[in-house]
Amino acid sequence: MIYSFTAIILVLLIPFGTAHAQLLSKPSTGTNADAPDTRTKLFAALKAATSDVEGRAAEAAIWHFWMRAAPDSTTRRLVDDAMRRRGNYDFAGARDLLDEAVTRAPAYAEAFNQRGFIRFLQEDFDGALEDVDRAIALEPDHFGAMAGRAHILMRQGRFRLAQAQLREAVAIHPFLKERAMLAPPVDTAPETPTDGGIDL
Repeated sequence: MIYSFTAIILVLLIPFGTAHAQLLSKPSTGTNADAPDTRTKLFAALKAATSDVEGRAAEAAIWHFWMRAAPDSTTRRLVDDAMRRRGNYDFAGARDLLDEAVTRAPAYAEAFNQRGFIRFLQEDFDGALEDVDRAIALEPDHFGAMAGRAHILMRQGRFRLAQAQLREAVAIHPFLKERAMLAPPVDTAPETPTDGGIDL
């Protein structure tokens, strides 16, 4: 099934929308000393989730963690302001801020993920792939970047790769909203004739 560009945008806005908007008012401490332990606990909670409600709660906490992982308050503010501009459809302005953010913080996965989303909205699909690939390299369990990557691949007509990427994302986050976009597995085994005829 081919999804329209509008439908893809609406789906993509879900993880970047309401939950993130609630985070914009929270100040960044700029300290990451306990980040590895926090990350482990958050993903353990996601893995232990047994319902959509639990999965969504764990997801929101992980997004919060990713947003607050900026190395300093200036980088965090750049990303926050970029997201506000994106919400006002000022994609060029958001891109400028995120360009500055990734230059300041080349190890901050979320800056690359957010810029990848902007580049997707600008229909710069190759550039968007570069950014989400970098985000995933920095945060290998970034199910949001993986879902975004699947959307990009779909727009490029690379549906088999998109489905494989979605399955990888859902393996990390079983309650990911984009799981609804997964195609049923195709049975590649040949059918056995039941009437004694030849299976063509």
